[in-house]
Amino acid sequence: MLKEWFPNVRIDDLWTATYETLYMTVISVAGTFVFGIILGILLFLTGKGGLKENSLVHFFAASFVNVFRAIPFIILILLLFPFTEILVGTIRGPKAALPALIIGASPFYGRMVEIALKEVDKGVIEAAKAMGANLYTIIFKVLLPESMPALVSGITVTAIALISYTAMAGVIGAGGLGDLAYMKGFQRWDFDVVFVCTVLIVFIVFIFQYIGDVISRTIDKR
Repeated sequence: MLKEWFPNVRIDDLWTATYETLYMTVISVAGTFVFGIILGILLFLTGKGGLKENSLVHFFAASFVNVFRAIPFIILILLLFPFTEILVGTIRGPKAALPALIIGASPFYGRMVEIALKEVDKGVIEAAKAMGANLYTIIFKVLLPESMPALVSGITVTAIALISYTAMAGVIGAGGLGDLAYMKGFQRWDFDVVFVCTVLIVFIVFIFQYIGDVISRTIDKR
């Protein structure tokens, strides 16, 4: 029955493409989480009224975030081809997509981190300062723990965006379900392949959303 409905779909191709999509998504989400946290903390600390207010540093950090948020992802991949080739030695395959995925998503998540940190009760921060807490302690013992539910919700939203980015990256040779849907589906006019790839991408999105929601509810003590 399935062969009649999806005559052009090959299970081996689907397994490989799904693995590549998950590989790109998981690695890029991890990288985005780390770099986004760093960017968000930098924006928060150096912003107006921040613990380390510095208008110059904040200007450059905010400019970096705004510029890379404004560049469409498909164009960003093309712009980063020389950097990607130097970094990973190739511009094709799942590994080659990682620099663009992380650089493209980190500024977006960095802004979400900054917003989450701004929502932390100022009284808690002042209490920590009054007790003699240094900057490191305030960041890792107060700011990040207090904002963690929002940070998890933010990385969940970012992860879903990254899944769509992997599909776009697949169109120019990064592999994954996007590559399979375009190269062996659309290019050959085999829309059963496109349909199955779409269903799998939606399923992966649901999985990441569910995991993010569960983690967020678990750590939210409010």
